[in-house]
Amino acid sequence: MAETPKHLSLTPALHDYLVAHGTPPDEVQRALIEATAALGPIARMQIAPEQGAFMSWLARAIGAVRVVEVGTFTGYSTLCLARGVPEHGRVLALDVSAEWTAIGKRHWERAGVAHKIELRLGPAAESLRALPREATFDLAFIDADKPGYAGYVDEILPRLRGGGVILVDNVLWGGSVIDARRQDEDTRAIRAFNDAMARDPRVDAVMLPISDGLTLLRKR
Repeated sequence: MAETPKHLSLTPALHDYLVAHGTPPDEVQRALIEATAALGPIARMQIAPEQGAFMSWLARAIGAVRVVEVGTFTGYSTLCLARGVPEHGRVLALDVSAEWTAIGKRHWERAGVAHKIELRLGPAAESLRALPREATFDLAFIDADKPGYAGYVDEILPRLRGGGVILVDNVLWGGSVIDARRQDEDTRAIRAFNDAMARDPRVDAVMLPISDGLTLLRKR
């Protein structure tokens, strides 16, 4: 692009300011962040607080009632999505780990949103294929195995209402998407996925530099 990118690198202090001047994590969310951090390096899989706030905001903005999430980890994103849907709303959370999701379940109960969340354990592709092919979901979030991204979108789109939105995490992959030296399976899968979504006639796509990159796909 000819234009100079309007980009600002976030220092830790500036990131703290950014979080504090949106809707910052509440007591339960902070407790869940701390519980996840105690797991060690794997905690990096948790979404950033500002991304969670954005997801809650977006769910409310589009009037989402039914949400599906592929990749729950310790449940921070699930909590944020459940906070974004109305009292009668539902979040279907798909994951393979009973151990990690158990951390989330404790905090969902504490936050008073557990009744909005249905957790299904097992391979997400199988769980999605088992759902009726009816356009009943308003919003989806994908944050799981990177080679599976394209398949998850293919399964979700027929089950998403027109104008519904799919959020896809980690699409910048720490900057590795433009590093030709990175040829591991995950990086190549994300590159291929990003290229495919940018020209997919089924969706309107926008990629945002939120956290590790967040793509929004609106079903046409």
